Amino acid sequence: MATAVTEAFAVLSIDDRLRERRAEQEEPQERTYVQLRRELDIGSFSIFAVEADAGKELVAERTATGYAADRHEELFVVVRGGAKLAVDGQALEASQGTAIFVRDVEAKRKAKATEDGTVLLVVGGRRGEAWRPTPGEAMQEFFPLYEAKDYEGALRVAEQALEEYEGNGLAHFNVACMLSLLGRADEAIEHLRAALDANPELLDQARTDEDFAPIREDPRFEELVPQAG
Repeated sequence: MATAVTEAFAVLSIDDRLRERRAEQEEPQERTYVQLRRELDIGSFSIFAVEADAGKELVAERTATGYAADRHEELFVVVRGGAKLAVDGQALEASQGTAIFVRDVEAKRKAKATEDGTVLLVVGGRRGEAWRPTPGEAMQEFFPLYEAKDYEGALRVAEQALEEYEGNGLAHFNVACMLSLLGRADEAIEHLRAALDANPELLDQARTDEDFAPIREDPRFEELVPQAG
C-alpha cells in the first residue's frame, strides 16, 4: 500500500516501506528503519519501525539521556517475530504483540531479534512536556549534505540544531567538524571545547575523526584531544 495522505489522516504500509528501504540499500544492513514520524508527518510523538533478523540488534544499548537523545520515555512493541530486550539489566523475552514501556529515561535498554524478519515499533515522548524531535533526529538533514561535501549547508543544519538544543554536545561537535573543514579553526576549537565539556565521551571520536585533520596539528586541538595511551 502506498502512503495515503489527506488533511484528516495518513496511511502507510510498514511492510511495503521496509521492502523499499531494503531495496534502496547498496549492501545488506544489520537493520532497516522506517521513520514513521517523518513519513506520516506526526507532530506529537516520536515513532519508528526497525526490522532485523535473528541474532541482530534492533536497538543498540543506550539510555534516553545521551547527546543524541531528549529524555523520551519509550514504548517498544513487537509487531512481528520476537525479540529479547534488556532494561536496566533485566532480560525480557518479547513475543509478537508484546509491549514494553521504559519509564526511566536513565535506564539502559537494548533489543535483539530472536526470529528472522522481526519488526519492532518504538514510540517516544517526554512526560508532561510538549514533544520535540531528539537532537539526533534534528540532525538527519546534516548527513546527506555532508556526504555531498556541502559543508556550508551541513553547518547551517548543525547550527540550527544547536539553536534548538542549546549546549547539546552532538550539535557542537558537528558544528566544529564543519568549521574545521571550512578552514575556520578558531571557531572550530571553541565548538569542540563546548562539545567535550557537554559530553566527554565524544573525546574518542574526536581523536579519530578525519574532519579535524585541518586543525589536528593546532596546539589548542592537541591540548583538548590528547592522544590515548
